[in-house]
Amino acid sequence: MYSYLEASSLLDFDQTIAKPLFDGVKYPWEVLPKISDFIIALGETLDPNEYEKRGENIWIAKSAKVYDSAYLTGPLIVCANAEIRHCAFIRGSVIVGEGAVIGNSTELKNSIIFNYAQVPHYNYVGDSILGYRSHMGAGSITSNLKSDKTLVTIITDDGRVETGLKKFGAMVGDYVEVGCGSVLNPGSVIGRKTSIYPLSMVRGYIHEGSIYKKKGEVVERTHGFCE
Repeated sequence: MYSYLEASSLLDFDQTIAKPLFDGVKYPWEVLPKISDFIIALGETLDPNEYEKRGENIWIAKSAKVYDSAYLTGPLIVCANAEIRHCAFIRGSVIVGEGAVIGNSTELKNSIIFNYAQVPHYNYVGDSILGYRSHMGAGSITSNLKSDKTLVTIITDDGRVETGLKKFGAMVGDYVEVGCGSVLNPGSVIGRKTSIYPLSMVRGYIHEGSIYKKKGEVVERTHGFCE
């Protein structure tokens, strides 16, 4: 019933160094508690000709650009040609994919950023996954904890899906565009190639290929995308 929530429906696993983490996983949020241990194990196998170890459990590709003002905490892997910009704050348990951009004053924790995803301006991404070539507009955030601190559920047209997680931000599919100033509430799952209007308040599952404005108002659902 919930096949649209499955990891394979949202994400191209070939576009992340974390591909093995998704082996045997049905729903993408199942990997969130496993990110830290996975990074530590994978980091020790990385080619020292390609990656430099900088501090405890931090591996940075030699081709990546990391600004001096960025603050990095492990476990962390930053892949080839990624860019970590001025005053970025990475709090640990993060994989930054090849060619990805983590921007000015952006904060990340316990998240997987797929290849060529962009989080470039004043963003917060926690307990989340951002798919291949997804983009977070300036000031958009993932909210990862409910105000009443109860476990996160995902709201869909077919009912509610229990995640068993207290902290869960958003699962953002490949090629998703999130407009500036938007909030992805706990348990948001955004289908591939969806566009979110600026200043949107998002909750639950948003269908693949949608243009989403606000709750109850999907402006359009399109098909036949070019990649």
